[in-house]
Amino acid sequence: MDDVEVRHLPGDLPQLFDGGAGDGAPGRTLSVPLPEGDLVWPDPGYPQRQLLLRPAFWLSDEPAGGDLWARFRAEHARSGLWPLLMDESDQPWAAGQIAPEPVAEVGNYHPHAFMYEVWADWAEQAADDDHDDLAPYGRQCPGPAPAGVPLDDPDALADRHARALASRGMSLGLVAVDRGADALAAVGWQGALNHNEWTAPLSAVLRSWEERFGARVVALGFNTLELSVAAPPVSTRHAVHVAAEHWAFCPDILFQGPGTLAGYAEEIRGKTNWSFWWD
Repeated sequence: MDDVEVRHLPGDLPQLFDGGAGDGAPGRTLSVPLPEGDLVWPDPGYPQRQLLLRPAFWLSDEPAGGDLWARFRAEHARSGLWPLLMDESDQPWAAGQIAPEPVAEVGNYHPHAFMYEVWADWAEQAADDDHDDLAPYGRQCPGPAPAGVPLDDPDALADRHARALASRGMSLGLVAVDRGADALAAVGWQGALNHNEWTAPLSAVLRSWEERFGARVVALGFNTLELSVAAPPVSTRHAVHVAAEHWAFCPDILFQGPGTLAGYAEEIRGKTNWSFWWD
């Protein structure tokens, strides 16, 4: 395909939107040549599968470069498709072990409520001597941290981070969402299943991070998540507060990492990308 503007979404991409093939994406356009790839549907036999009358996302056949990710990111406002670098090192995404959730459900969750609930569950089960792990807060959830001060343009930073991550040889995914934070729910990502049964609350947290920290969802693995962060915490106090949010979002990064909020806070202070993994 020539590198010229297309007045519609090519191939099967309209099927990613409500309405189905042909009429699912009125007014959407794309001027980036589409690589070879295919739609990915949830496996009907997967136990967590939700009823979905359309494919969850589109996936390229070959690894994609960071420049291509950046071009699709720049087209997002017109195409309605958010790009993801998708790590297939553990298992092929095309296997369909995904459980898409309605993106409309994301708005029903509030990041502060999610954080307080996770904290309360932990405080109820933890032994008294475990509370030092979450010092200086202990049993008292501090709530979400204040917004950071931008160090860079969020989209330009995301493009650079995608170029760095692309060296891992990841495929390109395209998902029909208005914002990158919603991609986790839309694709049916199951990476945090052992921590939280539903993905929509995690997307709600990511929406808040987009707004407060200039975060952008760049890459997904089967149990990993990569974000660029344009407004990270730069003071120790702020970083400890943000670390508390990270712990509620992904406890493994603390308990199987440095072990304390203070130790983890030093890892993320001033850092313009956040990586998460779930056991």
